[in-house]
Amino acid sequence: MTCDSASHPRLLLVEDDAELAGMLTSLLTDEGYAVDVAADGQRGLHLGLTRTYEVVVLDRGLPAIDGLDLLTRLRMRGVATPVLVLSALGNPADRVAGLEAGAEDYLPKPFDIEELLARLRALRRRHLDTARTLPLPGGSLDLDGRLATGAAGEPVRLSERECALLALLATRPRQVFSRDDLLRLVFDGAGSPVVVDTYVHYLRRKLGKRIVDTVRGRGYQLGRSG
Repeated sequence: MTCDSASHPRLLLVEDDAELAGMLTSLLTDEGYAVDVAADGQRGLHLGLTRTYEVVVLDRGLPAIDGLDLLTRLRMRGVATPVLVLSALGNPADRVAGLEAGAEDYLPKPFDIEELLARLRALRRRHLDTARTLPLPGGSLDLDGRLATGAAGEPVRLSERECALLALLATRPRQVFSRDDLLRLVFDGAGSPVVVDTYVHYLRRKLGKRIVDTVRGRGYQLGRSG
C-alpha cells in the first residue's frame, strides 16, 4: 500500500526454480515492478509479514513451507495482498484448493508470459479499486487525497510520509511494527528510529492520541476503536 502512485509497484516472487525466478524477475522488472525474490516458503513468509507488497506471485511446490500453507499463514496474520499462484498442478481440484486458501488468481504452468502480466495488471486494478480507502479507528484514510478522518469526524490533510506510515499500520492492523521495521519500510532506512517517533507524534497530534498504539518493548501498531 502506498500514498505515492508514481512509485514502482512492489512485487514478491516466491519461486524455488532459480532459472524461472531469474527469467520472471527480469521480465517483471522490465514491466516496472520492484521485485523481491524468495527461494523457499520460509523466506517468502518472512518477507510477506515484514514488508509491504502490491501483489505476490507464489509457486505452490516450495521447500520449507508449501505455497498454500504459506498463503494460509499470511491470510491468518491479516496480510490482504492479492496473490497469484503459479503451479504445475493445474486440474480443477488444485485450482479450487488454491482459491480456497486465499489466492485471488491461479495460473497453471507452463504459462504464457503475456497472460501472466495481464493477470497481474488486472489483480492490481481490482485491488486498488477496493483498497484506496483504509479503515482507521473511528474513521478512514483516503490514500489518493492523503486525507484522514479520525474520531473527531473532520478530514485532515497528511504529508506523504505521514500517509505512508499510517497506511502501513492500517493495512496490517493486528501487526506490531518495530521502529527499525518502520524506518526501513516507510523512510527507506534514512535517519535514526527517532524519526519514526517524530512522525507518530505528528499523527497523534493531527488525529488524536489513540490513532497509533505504543506496544511497550516492541514498537507501534494501529490504534483500536473504543
